[in-house]
Amino acid sequence: MPRTPAPVSLVSSFEPFRIGVAGLGTVGTGLVDLVQKNGDLLMRRAGRGIEIVSVSAQNRKKDRGVDLSGYEWVDDPLVMAQDPRLDVVVELIGGSEGFARALVERCLENGKAVVTANKALLAHHGQALADLSVKTGAALAFEAAVAGSIPIVKVLREAFSANKVSSVCGILNGTCNYILTEMRETGRDFADVLKDAQDKGYAESDPSFDIDGIDAAHKLALLSAIAFGVHPDFGRVHVQGIRHLSADDMDFAGKMGFRIKLLGTTRKINGRIAQSVTPCLVPADSPIGAVDGVYNAVFVESDCAGSSLLVGRGAGAAPTASAVAADLVDLARGTKMDVFGFPQTSLESAQWADAGEAVAKFYLRLNVADRSGVLADISRILHRHGVSIESMIQHARDLRGPVPLVMVFHETLQKDMEAAIKEIEMLESVDKPSCLMRIEML
Repeated sequence: MPRTPAPVSLVSSFEPFRIGVAGLGTVGTGLVDLVQKNGDLLMRRAGRGIEIVSVSAQNRKKDRGVDLSGYEWVDDPLVMAQDPRLDVVVELIGGSEGFARALVERCLENGKAVVTANKALLAHHGQALADLSVKTGAALAFEAAVAGSIPIVKVLREAFSANKVSSVCGILNGTCNYILTEMRETGRDFADVLKDAQDKGYAESDPSFDIDGIDAAHKLALLSAIAFGVHPDFGRVHVQGIRHLSADDMDFAGKMGFRIKLLGTTRKINGRIAQSVTPCLVPADSPIGAVDGVYNAVFVESDCAGSSLLVGRGAGAAPTASAVAADLVDLARGTKMDVFGFPQTSLESAQWADAGEAVAKFYLRLNVADRSGVLADISRILHRHGVSIESMIQHARDLRGPVPLVMVFHETLQKDMEAAIKEIEMLESVDKPSCLMRIEML
């Protein structure tokens, strides 16, 4: 008579995977909440329980909306680096220096694995931290550092490991995407929409890192490293934010069938890598043009997989905590990847291209005096720099002052376009500043 198979237990026979959480802001409390709510699922995925042992933050008394009573409170997060009970420390303090950097360095030096969402730290010190990870054998994982819930680090590092990537382009900052969406839909100017975003909690009281493109540039430096197997170099990212954009720009873009997005782009140009974070025009009916609000999107072009687009929430407690938990599950399973997807010894020192070497179509808004001869002066300068106009929009006569003049240009070298604008802005009939944006036909 055949034997009845014994039931398979879903309870892991392995020791729990024990973690310490340093930093209990939005993401830290989100992670605690996720582990408490989805602990059984995490155990099934990892083959062992994931257990929070200790937590650390500046203010012990603050009500964070989650139950922390079952965890040991650590006043000094650096203590976690030497705690033999912990398999991994999750660094969610933030910032490129201070406690965040000291904690990650101390953990790696002691051979303790680290999971972090700290893009600034990795953009500035990623190479040194990766070297330290190799030296001591301690894992360093950072899925949550780029694009929140979108698993772009895993996709580039693992799913695209057989592909030669030619470009990565994306909406990497939800705050900027929200502001640009609201400007387009309401017709309001930047300053008004920014205040609204701050009131709703989508923008910080000091929004500079977001609206000046720094946050997106940190993320882009990491994507370049993973996509092309090079050392990350934040200093070689050309960065321009969205402060200078007007309601007129949104209106003109819409009339021409475009939408404005702050894009982080890294691509190969004649064998060299160009990194930029700038507002760009994209077709309104394109997949990335349809990504609005606080959502992020990343578009990858590669030789084997072709064109791929990933879309998801780029920030917030649950989406970012989800990405942190994905790294924890990998480590609990015993899966450890090279930090930037290539063995550290095979990472190359990149040959960087200047932003001016890009060839693209461009949008230009000028504010000009409404009188005869102005357009002729501008056209002569453009012709001298080899820049050809494709189309043009000009507002009707306004006796009160300068009027917007909008032009779209055929493909040209960015450095030629910029040289022409520099000369045009010297004309007495042209008011500064102008607004130049690349057109990306994604």
